[in-house]
Amino acid sequence: MPEVGGIRLYGLAKYLPEHGWKPIILTPTLPGEPDPRFRVIQTPYEDVIALWKKRMRLNPKESLNEQFCLSKKKNQPSIIDRLVYLPSEIITYPDPQKGWYKHAIKAGDQLLQEVKIDAILSSSKPEICHLIARNLAEKYQIPWVADLRDLWTQNPYLNHCALRRFAEKRLELRTLGKASALVTVSKPLADDLSRLHTHNPVYVITNGFDPEVARFDPPELTDKFTITYTGSLYDGKRDPSTLFKALKNLIKDGTIDPDRVEVRFFGSQDPWLFDEIRDANLDGIVKVFGFIPREQALQRQRESHLLLLLLWNNPKEKGVYTGKVFEYLAARRPIIAVGGPEESVVKDLLNETQAGQYTSSLEDLEVALSRYYSEYVRTGAVPRTEESAIFKYSQLEMAKKFAAVLDKVVAEAPQHHTSVTAHRDSAQEFTQ
Repeated sequence: MPEVGGIRLYGLAKYLPEHGWKPIILTPTLPGEPDPRFRVIQTPYEDVIALWKKRMRLNPKESLNEQFCLSKKKNQPSIIDRLVYLPSEIITYPDPQKGWYKHAIKAGDQLLQEVKIDAILSSSKPEICHLIARNLAEKYQIPWVADLRDLWTQNPYLNHCALRRFAEKRLELRTLGKASALVTVSKPLADDLSRLHTHNPVYVITNGFDPEVARFDPPELTDKFTITYTGSLYDGKRDPSTLFKALKNLIKDGTIDPDRVEVRFFGSQDPWLFDEIRDANLDGIVKVFGFIPREQALQRQRESHLLLLLLWNNPKEKGVYTGKVFEYLAARRPIIAVGGPEESVVKDLLNETQAGQYTSSLEDLEVALSRYYSEYVRTGAVPRTEESAIFKYSQLEMAKKFAAVLDKVVAEAPQHHTSVTAHRDSAQEFTQ
C-alpha cells in the first residue's frame, strides 16, 4: 500500500531473505501490481464504511464532510462527525477493516494446508491483522509475532466511547495474549505494552529507511530555501502554526528574505490550513499541493533544503516515532522538528544522528531557522546528513532484528521443527 504504514512491511519483505526468512505476504487487493520479487497473496476486501454509505444512498468514495459540504475546524469534529460518532463506534468495531477477516482466513487456511509455514507475523494498524493471525496460529499451532507500529487501545490518537474502550481492551488482552512475542517501535511504547500484557515478551524494533534510497545520488536542490512537509496533519494535532509565527517574525525583522524562501505542504488540504496561512500573510511563501504519489514525495524531499517534521504536543507521544522521520532520514536532508513533548524518542534520534533539530518553543524554532537560512545564504545549501550516522536505522538492520525474534519464537515453540536457525542467539540483544 502507498501509505507510510506499509513502509515497515515492505522493508521486511525486501530484507528478511538476507537473514534466512522467505516471507509470503497476505494482503487485501493492492492498488497496483505487487513487486515481482515477492510472493503476494491478494484477497477480496469488503469496506464496511463504504457499504454503510451505499445503504444510505451516499457516495462511498467521499467523506461525509465532503458530501454535506462541511469544512472541519482545526482539531474539532464537525456537526456530521458528532452525529455519526456512536453509529460509527458500532459499525467499525473492532476495526474499520474488519471486512477483510473472512477472506484472509479463507486464503490463510488454503495456504497453510499447502505450504509449511514456520511463523506468522502480523502488523498493525489495522488490528484486524492480529485477529486473523491469532485464528491461524491457534488452528495450525504456529508461532506468532504481533508487531504494533502504533499501540492498540493505548494509542493516544483514539477517541472511542467508554463502552467501546472497555470492550476493545478486553479484546486486545484476549487476542495478543496468545502471541508468542510482541514487537513495537520504541522503549516507552514497549513499557506501556509490558504493563498491559504482563505474560508476553515484548521487543523493541524501530522503523527504518531503505538503504538503497539513502545511497542515491543527491538531486539538484531547489533555488529557493525550501522547507517541505509530506503527509497528513491529523486534523491539526500536527500543527504548523508555530512555523508560520516563526517565519512571520523572521521576515519582519529582516532575518529571512521572503523572496528566497518557500514552504511546501504535500498532503492535507484542510480549510483551516489555508486560513492560518492567510492570517499569517504567508500566501506567497507557503504552498499547499495536496497528496502526490510516494515516489514524487521522495523526490520533493530530496531536493529540499529542510524537511519539516510536525509532532503532536502531547506527553503520551514521547514514545512515538512517525514513519515519516525514517523516510526523511533516507532523503538525508536536515530535519526540523516542531512541537512534541519535552521528552521524545524523536528528539533522541535527531540528537544521536545529528540529522536535524528538535525545537520545543517558538524561540528554539526561530534560532534553528535562522542558522539554517544563514548557511543557505552563505553556501547555497544546507549540508546533507552523513549516511554512516543513520545506518543503524536502516531496514536492513530492522529485518535482522525481526529475523532474530522469529528465530527465537520458532526455537522455543513446543514440538516445532524448522531448518531456519540463523541468528537465534542475537535475539537476547533486544529490550524485553
